[in-house]
Amino acid sequence: MTEAVLVSAVRTAHGKRAGALASVHPVDLLADVLNAAINRIGLAPEEVQDVAVGCVSQIGDQSSNVGRFAVLAAGWPEEIPGVTINRACGSSQQALDYAACAIMSGQADVVVAAGVEAMSRVPLGAARQVGQPYGPRVLERYDSFSFNQGISAEKIAAQWGFTRLHLDEFALASHQKAAAAIDSGAFDEQIVPIEVDGATFAVDEGVRRDTSLEALGALRPSFQADGVIHAGNSSQISDGASAVVVMSAERAKNLSVPPLVRYRGGSVSGANPVLMLTGPIPATQRLLKRTGLSLRDIGVFEVNEAFAPVPLAWMHDLGADPERVNPLGGAIALGHPLGASGTSLMTRMVHHMRDRGIQFGLQTMCEGGGTANATLVELVA
Repeated sequence: MTEAVLVSAVRTAHGKRAGALASVHPVDLLADVLNAAINRIGLAPEEVQDVAVGCVSQIGDQSSNVGRFAVLAAGWPEEIPGVTINRACGSSQQALDYAACAIMSGQADVVVAAGVEAMSRVPLGAARQVGQPYGPRVLERYDSFSFNQGISAEKIAAQWGFTRLHLDEFALASHQKAAAAIDSGAFDEQIVPIEVDGATFAVDEGVRRDTSLEALGALRPSFQADGVIHAGNSSQISDGASAVVVMSAERAKNLSVPPLVRYRGGSVSGANPVLMLTGPIPATQRLLKRTGLSLRDIGVFEVNEAFAPVPLAWMHDLGADPERVNPLGGAIALGHPLGASGTSLMTRMVHHMRDRGIQFGLQTMCEGGGTANATLVELVA
């Protein structure tokens, strides 16, 4: 089977809701990232054979195949296609898996996997304002339960016995690690500066350097009056875009493009759609079994911080070393621009692996509706 390698990985800094990126159309935002992804390795757009883009809220400014229109906005040849994928929060991680599969099966040599979400312009849940996404049979099967990720997070916290203090301590650590990463320059190489209204936006906007356990403790629960989930231990609503260039190892060699990491495998799993956010546990187990690696072999994990109980439950059940999980902070501090998060997390992880000489990295993402992706990459020496 053809070996797939990641040769470029970039992202925008994440803008907070109604923040620095709110005025930028998602098509144009992604276009800038697509160009940065290939320009940084000296790749001509003519070499790209397909562009797979993750986007969750595909209405309004993100409707009608945002992936294809980003290719055109980037000025690339009309012959280059684009497709938009929705696997909820894991959309661009799935785009990466699809890109790698195309390479490994021999159907393509160069594919860009990317993601974009402008949550300031297309709010979360906007699709429900124009219809019922589940249908009567699904609602009948699950007792007309309203699928709500916040309630799911509350259920996970209760089932795993996480107290509010435990969750808030995890959230505080996310902000502290993200601030340290920014200050150390860990994100500088991976971020694409975006020009907005005469200013350059290049630093993740949601990190709260002055937060504390006391400040987090003062926030009111968001989903249940007596609950433990609130805005401070949940992912932030964000705007952003990201892109990863995937090639066959042979094509990368012929183009003299040095690989960053090789793609070792991907897995997707379903879970109870009401509990919903536990999918990363079986997805990770399935991926490790398929690749023949153990948890001890993995030097860094990116587990999306949709809500604090998600990575905590994942660590509890799998026994992962907390020091290896989200070492640069996560979505609680850096934000979660839905469709862009998959390739954004991968970008953070790949650069961290290169900076620290880490051999294996594993990324996993919980997703609305009860699915989850897990992806494993290996550093190319």
